[in-house]
Amino acid sequence: MRVSNVTVRRRLVVALLVGLFIFAVIVTRLGYVQLVMGNWLSEKAKDSWSRNIPFEPNRGEILDRNGVPLATNISAPSVLIVPRQVQNPASTAEAIAASLNTSKEKVYETITQKQSMVWIRPEGKKMTNEKANEIRKMNLPGVYIAEDNKRHYPNGSFLSHVLGFSGIDNQGLTGIELYYDEELSGEQGQVEYYADAKGKRMPSLADDYTKPIDGLDLRLTIDSKVQTIIERELDIAEATYNPDGAVAIAMNPNTGEILGMASRPDFNPEHFQDFSPDIWNQNKPVWSTYEPGSTFKIITLAAAIEEGKVDLENDHFHDPGSIEVAGRKLKCWKSGGHGSQTFLEGVQNSCNPGFVMLGERLGKEKLFSYIHKFGFGEKTGIDLQGEASGILFDVKNVGPLELATTAFGQGVSVTPIQQVTAVSAAVNGGTLYEPYIAKEWIDPDTGAVISKNTPQVKRQVIREETSKEVRHALETVVALGTGKNAFVEGYRVGGKTGTAQKAKDGAYLKNNHIVSFIGIAPADDPQIVVYTAIDNPKDTLQFGGVVAAPIVGNIINDSLTVMDVPKREDQIEKEKTWLDEETIEMPNLVGMSSKEIRQAMYNLKIEASGDGDTVVAQAPDPGVKLPAGSEIRLYMGDK
Repeated sequence: MRVSNVTVRRRLVVALLVGLFIFAVIVTRLGYVQLVMGNWLSEKAKDSWSRNIPFEPNRGEILDRNGVPLATNISAPSVLIVPRQVQNPASTAEAIAASLNTSKEKVYETITQKQSMVWIRPEGKKMTNEKANEIRKMNLPGVYIAEDNKRHYPNGSFLSHVLGFSGIDNQGLTGIELYYDEELSGEQGQVEYYADAKGKRMPSLADDYTKPIDGLDLRLTIDSKVQTIIERELDIAEATYNPDGAVAIAMNPNTGEILGMASRPDFNPEHFQDFSPDIWNQNKPVWSTYEPGSTFKIITLAAAIEEGKVDLENDHFHDPGSIEVAGRKLKCWKSGGHGSQTFLEGVQNSCNPGFVMLGERLGKEKLFSYIHKFGFGEKTGIDLQGEASGILFDVKNVGPLELATTAFGQGVSVTPIQQVTAVSAAVNGGTLYEPYIAKEWIDPDTGAVISKNTPQVKRQVIREETSKEVRHALETVVALGTGKNAFVEGYRVGGKTGTAQKAKDGAYLKNNHIVSFIGIAPADDPQIVVYTAIDNPKDTLQFGGVVAAPIVGNIINDSLTVMDVPKREDQIEKEKTWLDEETIEMPNLVGMSSKEIRQAMYNLKIEASGDGDTVVAQAPDPGVKLPAGSEIRLYMGDK
């Protein structure tokens, strides 16, 4: 059939229009892709070509309150493999395995994975620089050495449970390292290079470097000098008594700052894998709970004074050796009892019947309200993970027997940090503080303080007048009562002993106690509260006054010395026992002649130097108390 020219022309026009339309669509699409989507597509292409070599940030350092490093970083490179760039997997695996002292099969399986990059764990992570250089010199295709670092604890087991440790990827796992992991970690950096589908670098595209952001440095409330003293005393206790465990805490009662904290057994955070989790996962000062024993009597005492239920020096009671409550005889530690005594003497003697009477005077509602006000039965809020709350009787279920035993520290379960926090409130004027360890955050580049923690007041528990009376009572315990072994000349130490029974399967163990002592000093203005508990000390009398009190006395004496706290006057004179060493107060010998000194017959060894017959200077100074027979030095001259 013949087609007219008009029809042909019409078809040609339609075809042309369709063609123009398709061309316009293509041009428009190309323009959109080029002009609008160009950057996005380029970035997507670069992403598909890019390979990242990570650069770890430096984890923030942990310092003590005076800037002494407690946790730092050291260089520890890691092996990074880009599998697509490995030309001979078998020989590469053999070379790396020999260097890292691991199996060739394991390395081969790792480097042949279909991933952009892989690590050889754990052998190839956090190596020595010597080992990294050894692998670097092999010049193996696809094998890179990534800059890395690992945690270093320069003092070994020092403060180990508080610091905790970090893992192979520098993540905090326990202690402060875990609690403040986000602030300490920083942000990872990287070198980004470009490679084709076969993993070959693309020289036309320059490498990109993103600098890592280091973590913030953390300054603690811990005083390394005080901590060293605590560590020393616990080491001595371990060697002397072979206990099942031990704890010690030192706190500033006026702020809640922890000055020192330790427990035994301890571990080296840098080699935590060599220790049982039962050791490194138990920070006993905040984790362990047990009956406090007589140290808890401080709370009953403070409540009774605050409520006006006792006049310590004028109220008397009789202790026959036990007291009957709800048909049960509750015994005093002293067989036959202490007889007639004031309640102040009852505190000094740690007399259970006297505290049962105080509990009865208070009643269960009042006593338990103060127990809760002092922070028992709840977490203190200290910035360490794993804190326990302790266990108290539900006041609705408290009968006469439960009231009586609670009053002298039996039948309740508390943590060491709760006791330190509560006693601090009892002696600092009545203010309960939240204990804390993180003092301030520091920019690692500028040294500027980014933020700081300040003392947090929870509540006012008792009046200053009550607190003053509690301090006086505790000072008499150390000078005249069961705490004599914590006495420190010139520092007016107060404190309370504790000997707590341990329960197992619903029954108390025999000859297995936690002996403790909590001490404060100076009693007129407390600057430190120290608590020590020794779990089941061997080959000794298991009493807090025998085992724990001298430990606390040593810690307080040396700690206040390094803290530059001056000694006090008007100290209550220590009541001597037959075990106490005779002391002599150093006389003023300046101006005396040799003959006068010989006639005085001082029980001291005299070393004299200089010419002349008259004392012109002496050491030590007058008034210092010395053990009888001590050596003194006199400097002789002419008048």
